[in-house]
Amino acid sequence: MPSHPGRMSLREPDPAPRPARSAATTGTPRKWRSLPWPRRQAPAEPGPGPAAASAEVLEPAATRTGGTHSADVLGSPATTALLTKNDPLDLVQPAFLAAVPASWRPKRAWLSFVPSPRSTPFTFGYLVLLLGTSLLIRFGSPKLTGKLLAVSSTDAHNMARHPLTALLTSAFWIADGGWLPYAVIFAIAVAPFERRFGGFRTALVFFSGHVLATIATELPVMALIHTDVLPRSAGRWLDIGVSYGFLTTAGVLVALLRGRARIAGIAALELFVIGVYVTDDPATLASVVTVLGHACAAHFGLLVWGPRLRSVPRVAR
Repeated sequence: MPSHPGRMSLREPDPAPRPARSAATTGTPRKWRSLPWPRRQAPAEPGPGPAAASAEVLEPAATRTGGTHSADVLGSPATTALLTKNDPLDLVQPAFLAAVPASWRPKRAWLSFVPSPRSTPFTFGYLVLLLGTSLLIRFGSPKLTGKLLAVSSTDAHNMARHPLTALLTSAFWIADGGWLPYAVIFAIAVAPFERRFGGFRTALVFFSGHVLATIATELPVMALIHTDVLPRSAGRWLDIGVSYGFLTTAGVLVALLRGRARIAGIAALELFVIGVYVTDDPATLASVVTVLGHACAAHFGLLVWGPRLRSVPRVAR
């Protein structure tokens, strides 16, 4: 049956098209409805608006496998760039690294106190020279080493005949050949001095203390022998060693301390001098001369060199 032609003009317009199925009809929880979910097909290019940028940030990021990023599920270049810039896996450290103190990882601080040819060339070279002479005493011919020590001794006999040779060579020998204790003493008393003032000043202070303490103790002995107060044999005892030199540098280091640290350093320095005298052989004249030389060297560095070097700036490294 044909329709009435006027009926089409009186028919109400069709309602608006029905919207797509909402999340409520699919059973999706209400709190997740505003989140965009990934789709298997390739998404459209992101729009220029801020909503598109926020959606890309919320998309799932690529996982990290074998140290490299796999392909993004949605193929979004913004997601890959964001993960490359702030990779959460790069911020996680292994448990065994977290347990190790950070100060131990890059370097070991105690190695900086060991004398080296770069940081302390004078101390290192001097220890090498003392090691050579100590090995010569230990393994060399007794006749040869005895003759060398007799020529190098700063006794009254040598000081009256060849003082320069005795003063220069006596500081390169260790009487008992025990090199290792002197290496520790040099690392404590000479190497810190050289790190602060350089090798030239270290050599100057070291040898000035050695020469001054030797002259201050041997001149009275020479005078007593000349006046027959002491026998002639007193002018030929063996007098070698490096103790005058490092006690001078130790005295300077103590003078650079301040407050209670300086008082403790002076007490330790005096106790060291007394301890060497007591453990040596305090009843002999040689021990008396030696303790006077030690006291002269330590106080020469403490009272003379210390005030002069207190205002000297640290050398540049």
